[in-house]
Amino acid sequence: MKESDPTTDPIGQNLIKVISNVFFSVFVFSVLVFTVIAITYQPPDPWESSRALTRVFTDVENATFKTDTSVLQTGEDVAVSPSALPSAETATITEAVIEKSEEKMSNLTVKSGCEDLFAVNCSDPRVLITIERFNLKLFKSIVFLEYQTPVNGSKPDECDVSWRFRNKKEKSWRKYRDFRRFRIGFGENCTYKVVGARGWHSGINARRPRSRANATKNGGNAKISARFRDDEINDTIPVLGSDAAFRKGKYLYYSRGGDYCKGMNHHLWSFLCALGEAQYLNRTFVMDLSICLAGTYNPSNKDEEGKDFRYYYDFEHLKEVASIVEEGEFLRDWRKWDKTHKKKIPVRKVASHNVTPMQLKKDKSTIIWRQFDAPEPENYWYRVCEGQAAKYVQRPWQALWKSKRLMNIVSEISGSMDWDFDAVHVVRGEKAQNKELWPHVDADTSPNALVTKLQGTIQPWRNLYIATNEPFYNYFDKLRSHYKVHLLDDYKALWGNTSEWYNETMILNGGRPVDFDGYMRVEVDTEVLYRAKTRVETFYNLTKDCKDGINTC
Repeated sequence: MKESDPTTDPIGQNLIKVISNVFFSVFVFSVLVFTVIAITYQPPDPWESSRALTRVFTDVENATFKTDTSVLQTGEDVAVSPSALPSAETATITEAVIEKSEEKMSNLTVKSGCEDLFAVNCSDPRVLITIERFNLKLFKSIVFLEYQTPVNGSKPDECDVSWRFRNKKEKSWRKYRDFRRFRIGFGENCTYKVVGARGWHSGINARRPRSRANATKNGGNAKISARFRDDEINDTIPVLGSDAAFRKGKYLYYSRGGDYCKGMNHHLWSFLCALGEAQYLNRTFVMDLSICLAGTYNPSNKDEEGKDFRYYYDFEHLKEVASIVEEGEFLRDWRKWDKTHKKKIPVRKVASHNVTPMQLKKDKSTIIWRQFDAPEPENYWYRVCEGQAAKYVQRPWQALWKSKRLMNIVSEISGSMDWDFDAVHVVRGEKAQNKELWPHVDADTSPNALVTKLQGTIQPWRNLYIATNEPFYNYFDKLRSHYKVHLLDDYKALWGNTSEWYNETMILNGGRPVDFDGYMRVEVDTEVLYRAKTRVETFYNLTKDCKDGINTC
């Protein structure tokens, strides 16, 4: 037998050891690289697409918001997916729906002559079909949801009819109501045809009687004209119910901080941070309905406390999509529990925004109470959502819609122009006066400049709505020689002391009148502006100045 060579055997063993060490080193290095990547990798933010919509709220300078307050976007201005639309959307009145209705009536007999007919039978289903076809051709920007049976007008050939609708440019599911008067004639073979139609809310006989509201239930005056009320608005304050229900709940409570009396953009950014944290923690948010309106929105230029959240935003929608409880109800139930039970409610007090939502995720306390006692800007609510928390807490923009009462005014204004109008957004005020940051805005929005620039964009004698913060009503008189000019102040009756808005907000305010303030004006102006067929903007069309000042374009 051949013996192994003692001089070559150790070399083979050494080679095997070297190869093993190399492979082991590669393996260790690969694990190390993978670990580093896993630790440092940050996946794309799924909410990146929403940042363009909310960027206006994130421009913070010295922890205060300096943004354009002449236009306000809320949740209903943000595009939604078709699946988010209401089931009622499938029941819209379309040409196909009308044709099906006609098929069902194909067996109805038709008189051979109609020269002896002096009165129109408004309850005839064919009258409604005729009006539906007419409306579809006339109002291209409207989605018709449902009609009521037409009723007699003031003359034998007139019919009044009511319908519910929504504007195609509004992304919410909310419905609005119009009722108009139509003059009906006869065509060939005694078929009906619309001879003429009157304007917005002209069909007063078709207006549905308003149910009487229980004004005293909300602390209002029972003598207030309760017949003026939108029956589709339910912004009553929810109650928790029994002690057991209160104890089983989990709550996030924010004490009032430095955001109070700041601008509304600041308020929204902070409020949605708080609501987003509550949703992240799977808790009910304790909500203070009282708002302090910053002086920039008031003629007195002074802050005004005691404004109700429901004046500005849709509380009914908020209740449906978010778990909230009103602060007064919450505190009453808390005090009641502590008085009637030996065992107190578990409370976790959080003194600093530096305690992140992630650190509170597993906290089992019934109440997490964030307190904002530090000096500004450390006491701003939105500080909770900064830094690492921004990756976990998502602001629920879809929860915040403008008040339905204000949106009713928007529909009144748009409907009075038959939804066929153009609009220009004229920003003046502080930006027109500050020549250092905006050297050309004043001249570019002067009456002569507006006439010159709009004539190249908008056809003459169109309905032109001007959304503006310019306080002088007659400033735009030169445009009246070229267009049918409409300003918000032309519609003062919609919030005057005989209006639905006036009476409904008075009920919310305990029987005291509510001022139609500057922020309400901004909300209405914004939504009418969005409904225009052609929209002209100050900083994109009228001037080359940057929206946020020199060198910010």
